[in-house]
Amino acid sequence: MIEMPYDDPEPVASRPQLDAKIAEIEKECHVDVAAYGTLNDKHGLEAAAGLIEGGVCGFKFSTFEASPGRFPRVEEDILMEAFRLIAPSGLACGVHNQNQELTRKNIKRMTEAGDTGWDAFLRAHTPLIENLATATIYEIGAETGARAHAVHVSLSRGFEICNMYRRAGHKASIETCVQYLMLNHEEHTKKFGAKTKHYPPIRPKAEVDLLWTHIANNECTFVSSDHVSWGLERKGDPNIFKNASGGPGLEVLLPAFWTGCAEHGISPTMVVKQLCDGPARHFLLDPKKGSLNVGADADIVILKPEKYRYDPSTSLSAVNWSSSEGREFQVKVAATFVRGVLAWNGKGIINAKGSGQFVRPHKAV
Repeated sequence: MIEMPYDDPEPVASRPQLDAKIAEIEKECHVDVAAYGTLNDKHGLEAAAGLIEGGVCGFKFSTFEASPGRFPRVEEDILMEAFRLIAPSGLACGVHNQNQELTRKNIKRMTEAGDTGWDAFLRAHTPLIENLATATIYEIGAETGARAHAVHVSLSRGFEICNMYRRAGHKASIETCVQYLMLNHEEHTKKFGAKTKHYPPIRPKAEVDLLWTHIANNECTFVSSDHVSWGLERKGDPNIFKNASGGPGLEVLLPAFWTGCAEHGISPTMVVKQLCDGPARHFLLDPKKGSLNVGADADIVILKPEKYRYDPSTSLSAVNWSSSEGREFQVKVAATFVRGVLAWNGKGIINAKGSGQFVRPHKAV
């Protein structure tokens, strides 16, 4: 598991904060965990060296301010300097790709017009908002020589932009999330409303179909969940813009993506590529993680072919709701092994808290 740095109330932006996070991981976790770091005004860009030495597996930034303290915007000139500092480490610089000025202008205009219903969020977050930010990330990577990574890309155009920079020889990588592959605006946003509010928004079905083409063509670096467990009290406002963004997705990531691949005629080996091998290589956790090879950790998931409809009331997450509620999946997780030791037996967690370890990246070549 890769842990995001945006803790509440403060993100992991200094070595002491990282050390505290590591201690918490090794006390509480049942599986192995690696961690992103970030940089902010409070601790300065000079904190990068300590975070790298402390074992972060990558850095995460945002071009949009979701919260001034916890999830701030990093402006382009500061982002470029951060990329320059991180580049020699070989760690990737992941960036939330959203143009702030256009986002806020659209939301202000629509709110003043009373246009705040369930479908307003998609219309406020136009493709240009995401694509401008995606291109900016890759151009900063090209300028600095850093590994530039666009996170949760929801548009086919983002893959086209990434491919352009790859062909030019730059270190460009790309990620989408399971919700952008398994949900669409016409069906699921209409049904679940604010539960499907994510940054970026859930897109129309035609766009979802294009994303699957990029998966089939092996153009995606990896697929993630972008999990956050907001309570429903933060998802019930009739004004879509006042609801929290994000939702739980960690538990459905594997069965949902497996099912989606099967429905699109994509080999199960792509599931391994996107959920195991790809993330391990990207975050420099290979060869110990991400594969079943001699000398690697025996992290194994056993899947049972079985059709069922997902019931979030059975979730082990902090919340018992999901925008995947009622969705038919084709496989269940029958067992999970962490470094060869059974952790999940298909019914419950059986290893002890603290069995998980903090995982550090290897040095980039």
